This record gives sequence, structure tokens and C-alpha cells, in this order.
Amino acid sequence: MLKTSKTRPFPTIPNPTDRVRVVRKIDGMAGIARELKRSGKRIGLVPTMGFLHEGHLSLMKCARPKCDILIVSIYVNPTQFSPGEDLSGYPRDFERDEALCERVGVDIIFYPPDTEMYPDGFQTEVSVKELSRNLCGKSRPTHFDGVTTVVAKLFNIVLPDIAVFGRKDAQQAAIIRRMVLDMNFPVEIIVSPIVREPDGLAMSSRNKYLSTEERRAAPVLHESLRMAKSAIESGKYAFPGPVIEMMKDRIIGSGPFEIDYIEIVNPDDLSTVEKFESGGEVLIALAVKIGGTRLIDNIEIGT
Repeated sequence: MLKTSKTRPFPTIPNPTDRVRVVRKIDGMAGIARELKRSGKRIGLVPTMGFLHEGHLSLMKCARPKCDILIVSIYVNPTQFSPGEDLSGYPRDFERDEALCERVGVDIIFYPPDTEMYPDGFQTEVSVKELSRNLCGKSRPTHFDGVTTVVAKLFNIVLPDIAVFGRKDAQQAAIIRRMVLDMNFPVEIIVSPIVREPDGLAMSSRNKYLSTEERRAAPVLHESLRMAKSAIESGKYAFPGPVIEMMKDRIIGSGPFEIDYIEIVNPDDLSTVEKFESGGEVLIALAVKIGGTRLIDNIEIGT
């Protein structure tokens, strides 16, 4: 495992005897990345917004054996928050995040301030148009443009050979893959499985917002996905409509939920599935609000 001191001048290749290194400046991170590339090191990147949990750590553990140098970015990206969303209240705990990164063998944490990522005069946006319009894009129309813009910047700064994203954000993963293909980024995108709590709730930094009652009800989201999976695999349903209605009934009957969407789509291009075809694959994706918290989850199955 390769780690570095926080006190050495930039740029320098990490030393295996030291602690995880924190880099705050783009020039510093880019200098390190260029030197690592010149020395033939394979760079892995896990982009995060911090307040790390086991889901994030699973991405790092996935990346660790696939690279020489593992870099985690921690940046609460303002451009992916819509007006009225929880930017100012988004949970942050950098000291804890740093300790967790060190525990799983991260070499460098890239932890830039807003003034580095979006300096005065910044006006460029990266948009993956079609894939950003459905699912979460319907209720959060600017969200994915913020995601692709910041991820494109991270790719240019960190120069990763691989980047690992979570399957819980299935739409995001599909969009990033499309961006990499369209823009010719030399990055391999790896999508790591969803990590769940023992009761099935997908791990998320936003789970901390749930009240005791809301947290008790929240596992119904995964239950409804499993129910839909069983229904589709039974072969009794030719069309998605009845399966979606079954899921809605199960969720609404279990607590004070407000359904943003439940959709069954093609996992590659996120197009709506009109009919189940034998031998195909579908993604069942949902977004549901409970109290003031918006939760997403999904499951991919064969038909």
C-alpha cells in the first residue's frame, strides 16, 4: 500500500511508509498526477462528496487492487444541487472521512475548496443530454450537468486510469460511461454493487436525515424492488405497468411516502421498457421522498 506525508512539497510520488496525503490545490494534484503517469503508475479514482459510509468504502476496496495509487476526491459539488436542496446542510466530517480513507489504504485525498473548482468567471458546462432527462433528471433537471462537469474536471486533474462509481446511482453511472465514450477520456469506468444495511436499505449519506419512524419504514423500497424482481422473473407479466402499480401500492401502504418515480428502463440507454422480452435485461429504478429526505434505489434483472 502506497501512502504519503502531508508535509512534503508538491509534486512527489507517494512514499509507502507515510500516511494518507491531503491535497487542496488543483495545481498540486495535477502535478502529482503527471509525475505518477511519467513513472508508469496506474491511478485509481473514487469521486465522493464525503461523509463516507461502507458504501463508499466498498468502492475504494474495489479500486485498491486495480491500481498503484488510489486517490479519493472529497468535494460537495454545489453545481449538482438544485435551488432549495440541502447544499448548506449536506453532512460533512472531514476528519472522520480522512481516518476512514486511511483505514482502507487510500494514498491521496483530493479535497479542493469551491474557489479552486469554480473560480470567478467559470462558465463551462458538460452535458450528456438524453440520458440526463429521465428518471432523476425529470425532477432535478440541472443535477446531472453538475455531476458531469465536476467529474470531467476531476478526470482532467487526477488523470485516472480507472474510476469507480456505485450502482446505487445507476443513472449517474450510465451518464458517466456515455461521457467517457463521447469525450474520449482514457478512463475505465467500474460500477461497484450496492451496499445495503442489514434490513435492505441502500446505504446513503442522506439516511442520517431520517427520523426513527422514517428509518423503520424505509426498507420497503428494497422490498418493493425484490417483489418486482420476483414478479417479472415468474413470467406472469408481459408489460411493466402492472408491476409498477404493485410497487406503488406496496410503498404507499407502508408509510408517509411520496413517490417521485418508479420506472423500468433499459440499463444501458435508460430508455423506457415497453414490454418484457425473453433474454433481455431491465433496470427497475425508483426515487421516493419520506419526510424531507429523497431516497433512490434500483435493481437490475434478467427477463
